[in-house]
Amino acid sequence: MDTVVTNKTLEKLKYDLVRANLVPYEIIEQAQELANAQNINIGQALINSGILTEETLLKFLEAKLHIPYVDLNDYTLDKNCLKYINFSDAKRYKIIPLFKIENTLTVAMADPLDLFAIDKVLETAECSIEPVISSESAILKKIDEYYKTDITVGEIFTNLENVDFDWTEELHSDDLSDNHMQKIVRAILKQAILELVHEVIFQYGEEGLEVKFKKNGAILNRGNIPQVLTASFIAKLKLLAELDPSVSEVPQLGKLPFKVDDIPIISSISTFPTIMGERIFLKIYKPPTELARIIKNDINLNIIKNALDKPGIILVCGSPLSGKTHVIYSILLEAAKKDRAKNVMTIESLSKYELEGVNMCELNENIGFNMDKAARFIEFQSPDIIYLESIKTKETFDYFSNLVFDNKTIIMEFLANNMEDLRNKLAFSDFETLKSLISCMIYIHSQDSIEVFDNSIMQKYLV
Repeated sequence: MDTVVTNKTLEKLKYDLVRANLVPYEIIEQAQELANAQNINIGQALINSGILTEETLLKFLEAKLHIPYVDLNDYTLDKNCLKYINFSDAKRYKIIPLFKIENTLTVAMADPLDLFAIDKVLETAECSIEPVISSESAILKKIDEYYKTDITVGEIFTNLENVDFDWTEELHSDDLSDNHMQKIVRAILKQAILELVHEVIFQYGEEGLEVKFKKNGAILNRGNIPQVLTASFIAKLKLLAELDPSVSEVPQLGKLPFKVDDIPIISSISTFPTIMGERIFLKIYKPPTELARIIKNDINLNIIKNALDKPGIILVCGSPLSGKTHVIYSILLEAAKKDRAKNVMTIESLSKYELEGVNMCELNENIGFNMDKAARFIEFQSPDIIYLESIKTKETFDYFSNLVFDNKTIIMEFLANNMEDLRNKLAFSDFETLKSLISCMIYIHSQDSIEVFDNSIMQKYLV
């Protein structure tokens, strides 16, 4: 179900803005339509449209509600109060604790009439709440500034001494600190990195939360997190990935950044409800590198470079975990080089790394921004090169294939366990148009074995 963004304070007082001669009635109605269309609150719609300044709006709320306004830009929070509101609730309700005097906690809120948010804080803080009004953007900035340091995995170091590393040693340590769960997450990731594993699964079993590594198609058991720690572990893992730990009934998708030997690494986190409890799937992605470091044969490298400079489809093929995403991101880096002067865009469920010069787009089903909608509107951005993470329907597939006739270069991925599997799949009549439009095909056998075909070679090879 879509999440509607509202501000209860402004919804209640929006017509008071008209009575105060700050906004004409018809503008309020237009702002409401704009807010609904963009899934923002009406106050943000008024500010974005230039109808009101944020300062004017906040001063109006201060006078109307008799709740003081606090400018957070140069404000120093009492870090000891962060424990009263967790990161997820702070982001969700746009609220942050400022200080506590005796039994009263003063909190800055963008929406001071959100009684549900106040009740939530009362429930966890177990003290009286005194709200003040602050800018939504300033609150979010302070949340990032103060909470981020407490929700990072930390750096993982690998060396020869850790060949026999076992994450369960961290599980059974005597550490009683608040960041013990973070250390457990880091230990599991470290063992996965040392074992060259890219997929980690957490699922409920008889002895608690099972930790499993997936490698070369096999599922390997790597221990259990006891039931008494399961809820805390899952909540911390979700917070690290900026997911909502209070939500378990619907799937969530997030990113978990960490460092390995000073190299930034991104993993995706996917949660999914089952009758046994949430199943969590973690996938680790290697950072992209220069294309020339992957494609070391100059002839093959030039085939790819030439394909980026003309209309056609670049098809990247391989088995699961073969490294398709890694190769594609390296191709995108090559495509975005300044000498090409190309508008490079992506459509993905989750961007793995921020690539300089690439306009990366993440789909968001929660607000109705799916592949079909992206397909309808991306042409208005006049892209030269488009990367599509995956295509599920023939209609969308045909649409993007036809963009080649509008002088677009399309980068697609295609799952095939081996070359014979690839031949069999592409033999279907549905792929006849695709095959005729392919300017370059890349098949990844392994990290050290990558074949590159131009159109003429590919047509002969796949017969």
